[in-house]
Amino acid sequence: MNLIDYLGRNAKNFPSRPACRAGERTWTYAQLDDMATRTGHGLKAFGVEHETPCAVISRNHVMGFTALLGILKARGAWVPLNTGNAEEDHLYILEHFDVRVLFFQREFEDFARRVRERVPTVKHFVCVDGTSEMGPDMTEWMALQPNDELHLPWEPDGMCMLRGTGGTTGKPKGVMNTNRNFEVTIANYMAQMRFDKPPVYLAAAPLSHAAAVFAFVNMAMGGTMVILPKFEPQKVLEAIEAEQVSFIYLPPTAVYGLLSQPAVGDHDYSSMRYFVYGAAPMSAAKLAEAIRCFGRVMTQAYGQTEAPAGITFLSPEEHFDADGNIDHKRLLSCGRADPFTRVALMDDEGNFVPRGEVGEVVVQGGIVMRGYYKNTQATVEVSRFGWHHTGDVAYEDEQGYYYICDRKKEMIITGGFNVYPLEVEQVILAHPGVQDCAVVGVPDEKWGEAIKAVVELKVGGKAAAEDLIALCREKLGGVKTPKSVEFVETLPRSSVGKVMRRAVRDKYWVGHERRV
Repeated sequence: MNLIDYLGRNAKNFPSRPACRAGERTWTYAQLDDMATRTGHGLKAFGVEHETPCAVISRNHVMGFTALLGILKARGAWVPLNTGNAEEDHLYILEHFDVRVLFFQREFEDFARRVRERVPTVKHFVCVDGTSEMGPDMTEWMALQPNDELHLPWEPDGMCMLRGTGGTTGKPKGVMNTNRNFEVTIANYMAQMRFDKPPVYLAAAPLSHAAAVFAFVNMAMGGTMVILPKFEPQKVLEAIEAEQVSFIYLPPTAVYGLLSQPAVGDHDYSSMRYFVYGAAPMSAAKLAEAIRCFGRVMTQAYGQTEAPAGITFLSPEEHFDADGNIDHKRLLSCGRADPFTRVALMDDEGNFVPRGEVGEVVVQGGIVMRGYYKNTQATVEVSRFGWHHTGDVAYEDEQGYYYICDRKKEMIITGGFNVYPLEVEQVILAHPGVQDCAVVGVPDEKWGEAIKAVVELKVGGKAAAEDLIALCREKLGGVKTPKSVEFVETLPRSSVGKVMRRAVRDKYWVGHERRV
């Protein structure tokens, strides 16, 4: 299946079934397919052909999603621009990924104007939500296009998405995701998620990131997507109840935001079947709180842009032990290998490590990207020994569950001992006053690197540095205990909500020779 085929199949089999809802409006599968087809024809008239990169910058909006579908209809490659990223990163992507068309929301009209000035390869502009001097209104432009069916060849290795990596350690690389990548991703979820009726998926996280992957999982199941323009915790809680949502994806920091709402316990969540969390490690203590709040629905998905959301899976049932109690150790796991993905752990010499020992998570199979766009060297580096290297280090227990220790390059070496920040963060996050934290290594004459915890408290929350240090000493021993704690109002986060540990650490290394 090409990624766009799921839309066409539903339009034929369930034409009147709701495909999308936003506010008071609903679009059926037949209507959504018609809009996507017309968009595809319009793009072909622009000269879009096989794997032509076309970008979209929009908050969650039905026409922004339609633009994505139209790009696929035209055999182009969707280039998402996350609205939370820096403008210079967007300009870099548009230029270096050879983008030819930009769909934009009106609030990004000034950005589109700068694109026209600085990136001459972008030839066409379309505004998804109204009139603009930069390009036609998408609704009006779309209505002028034909709607005869676009018959596409099956292209399992055809690039359908060209997505930028996070860019926290340099300029973003272009990940070439193929139809096969998403076919395998969808197969992994359809094999592990069961619904007794078509799901209702709440798109509250940005559709420029992992939320779009789950939108296609939902579409493959013939489900309805309810679109919220952006993540607002109270509105998410209200929408789950009002829309009878059965399926949602959010990163951990957004889950923490839901749990901090005063009215979190006042809503009915009985419609929920799967509350998927991922994109970053989640506090075990807060995960247990989420289970008590939302029920036996919490579901972990571990993946990355290069292997989209389909490396390991921890089902709702696997959060509990044989007696039906929350399995607090298992909450630290990212689950077992997905059914259609090969997963192993490897050392730096390419040897597989036995169960119980720490190694880098490596992946094989149809889930793995085609490579980095116009970057053969980076592709070769990440594909050593015939496996895709994730950069995450983990161990596997005797039951086949993987436990991620941390990012390979963020390990702290203090006094000759290896310390993974995530382990320390898990202990600090269990304190009732803590909202989030980042543990980093800072320069130290005695230890080489000293462990430092940078902590963001909950609104109204209280915690003293000595209390957190004592808690860590009790749970982890002296070596892994932070030497210092600093409190900040807000931790730096990426556009998808991840705490940027490297950004926290960098200011302490100014003027020092870096370890990595």
